[in-house]
Amino acid sequence: MTEKPATWAGIVTIVPGLRGGRPCIRGLRITVDDILDWLASGMSEAEILADYPELTQADIRAALAFPAEQKP
Repeated sequence: MTEKPATWAGIVTIVPGLRGGRPCIRGLRITVDDILDWLASGMSEAEILADYPELTQADIRAALAFPAEQKP
């Protein structure tokens, strides 16, 4: 059985020294946790994209997929 390709590959990056080595979006200073926190607080994708124009819808989807695809 082959593994499904990661839907976050190429979008979520971990760069030592950037935001403490936490998973970020495309090397930006926006972390996966930032996006998850915004969504959990009730922000819509449209609101996030309006507030952070450097993000794309694919970035938000990658932020959602990343923790779900991590192995324990």
